[in-house]
Amino acid sequence: MAHYSQQILPTLTVQVFRKHFCTVATIMAKQLTDIPVSVLDLAPIVAGDTPSDSFSKSLELAKSAEQFGYNRYWFAEHHNMENIASSATSLLIGYIAGGTSRIRVGSGGVMLPNHAPLIIAEQFGTLEWLYPNRIDLGLGRAPGTDPLTSNALRRNLKGSVDDFPQDVLELRDYLAPRDETARVRAVPGEGTEVPIWLLGSSTYSAQLAAALGLPFAFASHFAPTYLHEALKLYRQNFTPSTQLQQPYSMACVNVIAADTDEEAHRLATSFYMLGMGIVTGKRQPLQPPADTMDGIWNDYEKAAVMQMMQYSFIGSKQKVKEQLQSFVESTEVDELMVASYIYDNAAKIHSYELIAPFFKK
Repeated sequence: MAHYSQQILPTLTVQVFRKHFCTVATIMAKQLTDIPVSVLDLAPIVAGDTPSDSFSKSLELAKSAEQFGYNRYWFAEHHNMENIASSATSLLIGYIAGGTSRIRVGSGGVMLPNHAPLIIAEQFGTLEWLYPNRIDLGLGRAPGTDPLTSNALRRNLKGSVDDFPQDVLELRDYLAPRDETARVRAVPGEGTEVPIWLLGSSTYSAQLAAALGLPFAFASHFAPTYLHEALKLYRQNFTPSTQLQQPYSMACVNVIAADTDEEAHRLATSFYMLGMGIVTGKRQPLQPPADTMDGIWNDYEKAAVMQMMQYSFIGSKQKVKEQLQSFVESTEVDELMVASYIYDNAAKIHSYELIAPFFKK
């Protein structure tokens, strides 16, 4: 850069040039108000609740999110977990879509190796006919559970995550414009062209989304390691499709916002205990918050949870805003999705309410 400044800009010192460059970069940085924000919900089961309670709380949150201006409300498919009630994902999508009127509702995602593509096309085609232009179909290639449960879910024991690209193409064909000559048709489903997203926590789905011209969402809320590499590969290799002409990326983060930093960190102890269950394999319903995590986790558990939940933004409204702005500047994502694991549903709704004004409506 010194050589460049001496030859081309003799009156501009390297220091001034750098300052000018950084100023321009700051001006051009993507702002929170440039992008929409969405909700990821796993229908968590809190201590003392039933799945029915979880579903009612999800609907209450979805109605509030719609009122606050959130763009999407997605459920993630998980199985054999006593603290998550979102296993029948398409049913919950219908429940939430039926209880709201504008917000887009979808999967974040359906774990395609667990299902025949035709079944998913029929399910989401039905949802699209019931709730036109409001349904999203996010697809993941992981089973969303442990190996034993994964085998129990398989439509046949020969199925494999390696079939994922072909399954995506098959599913997309079922949702494509009506073809009366096709020997197998999704009815309902054909002609709906429900928007398909690919989800991932590594670079695999990023490259597949780029090759197929599909929007891509990264699970940085629990798998932060390959976030930047995956987004880079997706943008560099994107090929336009009939669904999408330009790359469109989304990342999911954890947010716990409250009126004060102290209250937010107290609420976050429930989230930390949830993370401990993942690390230790001792899952339990979402626990009430504690005054401190001292004596609850050891140093190893704390380090593992903090690494896994690296993109967790916890604090007062202003503190969380600054953290989210920094994340958006570093990733340049086109949309942000927020997961919030808070024991009290009113506090959870308040957290989403606090951050909603930061974003594009």
